[in-house]
Amino acid sequence: MFIEWGRIHLEVRCSKEVRGIACDPDPDWSFEGLISELSELENKLTYNLKISSSSAKTDGREISKSKNKEVQKSKDNNKGSRAFVMRLSDEDFEFDDHRDEKVIVGGRRFACAELFLSDNEDSDDDSVVGVETKLMPRASLVDRALSEITNDRQLAIMDKIRSHKMDLEMTLLNENEKFASNLANTEKNAERKRDRERNFDRQYQRKIAEALDTHLTAVQRDHEQKSQIEERRIIDAKVREEAQRKEREEREREEKRRQEKIKADSELQARVEAERAEAEKKAASLEAERKAAALEAKRKAEEAAQQQTSVLQSSLSQSTESVWRTGNLVKSTETAIKIEEKRLQMYDKVCADNRALQMSTNMDYNAHERNIKRNIRTMRGSQKSVSDKAEALLHLINQQSVPQSISIMMFVDMIVAQCNKPTDNRSLYAYGQLAVLVASQVPPVMDMLIAKLNRVCIYTVPKHISYSKSVFTTHEEYYNAIGFEQEEDGKIESVDSFIGRMTSCMKLYGAIVQTEVRRFQNLHGIEEGWAWLARFLNALPPNSYTAVALYSFIEMAGYALYKRFRNQFMKVLQIIERDYLDVLPEDLKSTTAMHNFRDYLRSKQFLNEPEERQLKTEVLSSAVEFY
Repeated sequence: MFIEWGRIHLEVRCSKEVRGIACDPDPDWSFEGLISELSELENKLTYNLKISSSSAKTDGREISKSKNKEVQKSKDNNKGSRAFVMRLSDEDFEFDDHRDEKVIVGGRRFACAELFLSDNEDSDDDSVVGVETKLMPRASLVDRALSEITNDRQLAIMDKIRSHKMDLEMTLLNENEKFASNLANTEKNAERKRDRERNFDRQYQRKIAEALDTHLTAVQRDHEQKSQIEERRIIDAKVREEAQRKEREEREREEKRRQEKIKADSELQARVEAERAEAEKKAASLEAERKAAALEAKRKAEEAAQQQTSVLQSSLSQSTESVWRTGNLVKSTETAIKIEEKRLQMYDKVCADNRALQMSTNMDYNAHERNIKRNIRTMRGSQKSVSDKAEALLHLINQQSVPQSISIMMFVDMIVAQCNKPTDNRSLYAYGQLAVLVASQVPPVMDMLIAKLNRVCIYTVPKHISYSKSVFTTHEEYYNAIGFEQEEDGKIESVDSFIGRMTSCMKLYGAIVQTEVRRFQNLHGIEEGWAWLARFLNALPPNSYTAVALYSFIEMAGYALYKRFRNQFMKVLQIIERDYLDVLPEDLKSTTAMHNFRDYLRSKQFLNEPEERQLKTEVLSSAVEFY
């Protein structure tokens, strides 16, 4: 017997034919062919076997039925198999001693649960023999072969199932290991993802906190700015109310003084008339006494005139007496005179201290002064140039090697000196912004600059000195008093030169008060310009000098005054046109300056911002420098 894959070849050691039945089946038979052969074999075996009893026949039918059931079951189990497998044992063949024929005895596996086995040892042989004689005919060779084939088939299938089960178990174990590894990796990835999400959450919360903090800081800063603006507005309102109250009190005091002066003049006139009447009576009585009295009166009058002249001269030299004390010679308000006196005292004190410092040390400040002058002269009419020069000048003023007061006076003298030369409006706006930028960091600069302008041009106070033959012996003395300068040859400057220099000074003053620079405070701002305009109109008389000074100031600061005071400023301009320009002499009305002034008011040029007021962002490289 040898086995190939899917089939079994049987080799029988005995004869291959027993009673005409072949024992060497064809392994390539089909299952249907096998069933037909088995049926034919059974029929032949049944025909040849001798059945001893009827019970044996009955049992044989039962066995045949059971056999048919087993065959049908085997057919159902082996349906679709590739080949029939049969195994025969050597024990299945019995040899007869008397014959050489090989008798094939079929065996079959079956259950013996219904067999009755006796406990008597003596009857064992008989019962066994009896059983064998009963069972042998029923156990056919086909049944035994089929049973063996079925058993082997089941064993082979069980082996395959067991092998397949082991493979499946190994595969399942590997899959479980892979699943556990993948699950661990998944958990690690999930943990890393959760860590990243937590980090993202923390970063997002941090960003939210930073944004919230920034927003709250901005809100707080805006609130503080609004609070500061409101406080500044309240303070400005209080300052304006205080200024208006002081102006009202000043007007009331001036009115009171004027009434007192009129009363004093009337009383004096009454006394003079009484004395004159008495003198006339005395002259009528005695001619000699009248002559003597006349001589005595003449002498007293001369002494009184001399005394009055000395009083007026002393008042002009000090420049501190108010209008009513000087007999209407100096035209100004008491507030303006006091402020001028305070500034000039500070200015004189600083000048004296600087002279003492220069005399006490041997240091040469000429190089430092040249640096300041060079920065001012080379400044151009652009915003960047003004900012750069302001920064450079602040560095020079704050140098430790040079006293700050000396640097301040050098800067102030150089700025005011620009008014002695013909200068356009753009340059004056640039100088005004430069002065404001420097003074915002060094406050004494503004006080010294305004004091210097007050000394150079009395109309920046504002103040005007009227001419009086009893006070000024010559016109040169009067011109010196109002600000005319001496030329190199000893002669006094011309009227046109004085008016041109006065115009530049007034325009520079107007440019300073109207300057507004973001993030920088103007220490002498537009409120001071409004106060100057009120004092000017309340005290100064209309003439050629005051009219030019007023027009020069309004031309530079008119737009800023209108933007700040609106209707109040327009009312002031109406007063100027009605009560100031109309009362000028005819020869002054026809001048070019007054014609331009009237045209400025009627065309309302103050509503439009001057082109020169906004400094250029950039200038060409060929731009002319300020000299």
